[in-house]
Amino acid sequence: MKRLPVSKHLPVRMARWSAYHPWRAIAAWFLFVFVCLGLGIAVGGNMAQSADYRVGEAGRAEALQEQGGLERKPLERVLITSRASGPLDAGMADAAVRDITGRMKRLPEVASVAGPVRSADGTAVRVDVTMKGAEQEGKKHIDPLLAQTAEVRKAYPGLRVEESGGPSISKDVQGQRGEDFSRTEMIALPVTLIVLLLVFRSLAMATVPLLLAITSIMSAIGLSMLASHVFPDAGVGTNVILLIGMAVGVDYTLFYLKREREERARSGGRLGSEAVVELAAATSGRAVVMSGLAVAASSATLYLADDVIFSSLATGAIVVTVAAVISSLTVLPALLAKLGKRAERRAERRARKRKPARPVKPRQSSRITEAVLRPTSKHPAVTLAVAVFAMLLMAAPLLGLKLTDVGRETYDRNLPAMQAYHRLNAAFPELKAMNQIVVRAEPERAAEVTAALNDLAARTKTDPLFGGTPQLRTSPDHRITMLELGVPHDMSTQAARDSLTKVRETYMPATIDRVPGAEAEVSGEVARYVDYPEHQKRKMPMIFGALLLVTFALTVLAFRSVVLGLVGALLNLLSAGASLGLLTLVFQGTWAEGLLGFTSMGSIGSRVPLFLFVILFGLSMDYQVFVISRIREAVQNGVPTRTAVLDGIRSSAGVVTSAALVMVTVFASFIPLHLIEMKQFGFSLAVAVLLDAFVIRLLILPAAMLLLGERTWWPSRPKAQVMAPIERAPQNVG
Repeated sequence: MKRLPVSKHLPVRMARWSAYHPWRAIAAWFLFVFVCLGLGIAVGGNMAQSADYRVGEAGRAEALQEQGGLERKPLERVLITSRASGPLDAGMADAAVRDITGRMKRLPEVASVAGPVRSADGTAVRVDVTMKGAEQEGKKHIDPLLAQTAEVRKAYPGLRVEESGGPSISKDVQGQRGEDFSRTEMIALPVTLIVLLLVFRSLAMATVPLLLAITSIMSAIGLSMLASHVFPDAGVGTNVILLIGMAVGVDYTLFYLKREREERARSGGRLGSEAVVELAAATSGRAVVMSGLAVAASSATLYLADDVIFSSLATGAIVVTVAAVISSLTVLPALLAKLGKRAERRAERRARKRKPARPVKPRQSSRITEAVLRPTSKHPAVTLAVAVFAMLLMAAPLLGLKLTDVGRETYDRNLPAMQAYHRLNAAFPELKAMNQIVVRAEPERAAEVTAALNDLAARTKTDPLFGGTPQLRTSPDHRITMLELGVPHDMSTQAARDSLTKVRETYMPATIDRVPGAEAEVSGEVARYVDYPEHQKRKMPMIFGALLLVTFALTVLAFRSVVLGLVGALLNLLSAGASLGLLTLVFQGTWAEGLLGFTSMGSIGSRVPLFLFVILFGLSMDYQVFVISRIREAVQNGVPTRTAVLDGIRSSAGVVTSAALVMVTVFASFIPLHLIEMKQFGFSLAVAVLLDAFVIRLLILPAAMLLLGERTWWPSRPKAQVMAPIERAPQNVG
């Protein structure tokens, strides 16, 4: 079998070594996976703390709270109501209160238990239980409290005794999220395998992408645990590793596999398996590196958001992409070489038995691809105008986009803690939300601060935007004072937002702002809900600018073309805008609630658009690199740009479509999840990939390149390569 000369390119050298030492490469990869996972488990992850989530004025107020020892503590509330309709049995309720109070006070996890509070209508009584430790740690120690509540519930069958609060809700939501993801994996993996079987018609070849994707995810989970000690994990790192890992892991392997098959068919048996793999690495290997670099660099722009959640998302996306690239350049060539050797042995056995060799069918583009390309090739200007207009039409709802933080009330109402949460809010409306005015001043000003805050509280007594009894707390050193004002409205409502505006723009200037030297900030659920989206809106222009610059620079670096850099950035904007417009149309209204199983917030989660733009820009580079590289390869071989564009689209359409179907399968599997934000992530990414693969790459990109002609490559033109037919190395997989 003929061998190729040694290449200077690192991906090719890595593939060559792996192909000629397959067992060593396979063992090294699995050792890498186990070491990453083992180190991650041994070191452990570093979960984000309350201080890591602080943004805007609400964050500054929380920092002041911490200085004075007034920070939020994990708080649980036990609600006691009658199981039957009618008044609450006071004697039985008092007995239950004494029982739960005594039980809770004996728990080492509990810091204090407040006295019972009865509802205004006398139908409910609650007991507030403050836990020890930081707010974010409560869910880890909630089980003993829930167990005591369950015991009291058994002891008083005539009463409904239930518990709700930040820790118990977090526990229930986390458990449901785990079940959702397990169900997602059970759906996504078989469907992905079926798609791959249809593509390759070989169980062995179809299993390879899944194996590499899963092992890449395993290694990335370990690496993310290590990285969390630099960028704390907000609890979403594993989610994005699963989301992106399956997509890019299968994608990169799919492109490599398809090109290896093409090179094997092209060589006609004149090259050994190792040489065929090396030749595929010379084309797809470099494209995988460039694509992985694009996803990682695009994801890194999320660090500019100065937000722990986006940092966690960025870290997860980067580590799993890097792991997928490493697997594609190391263990994949080894597996392909072993599979190739097996195919060679089968061919030799057929030859010894004097059976004819299996014919290799020439690769042909599908009838659908030909039907799409026919009008594009004849009327590129019309195709471009119609396709762009359609994309802009889909993006139009974006003009009415409303961004809000995802509130607790959006969680699944079937969760036990959420059922108690809603009954608790119905009985005690003042608990729905809270505004906390935090003031720092010199100790000698403490009396003035207290008087000003009491004045502020008095002004709210007749204001329907507020409810309950105001609470005033002061730090031991009298430097920090905090006033808590109950808001009897869900924090997502306009009334709740109005209460915050009233405090900041009316009550505070008239009271606390008049105290000389006093520094006052507002926190609480409403402030968090309002300030977080505003923080993201301020960061978006900088992140979008960096994202466009990264996309442009990487495209220019890959193809030495400023024109393609501009075209790529514009197409990514168009694709992201259309998918976000459809997301707004579907989730901001109520018409699709029954179809997709959600309750509309009347808005989009504030993290979704930014995450969508960043990840989509990176994933779009996959198709852009692979498709344009195939076109550039033809131009390097002396083919006119027009012919190269049409042939490149034809030859890459099948693999791009297959890769897109895999990605859509993975992303769409997130739509049935209970968390509304994950639904929006899955829907928007699935739609974006479909639009990118079938509209951008099959219609808009070829039409634009046909109109640009030779100007596509400005300021340079791909240099023609003079190589032997077998040794000619195309520039991309397709």
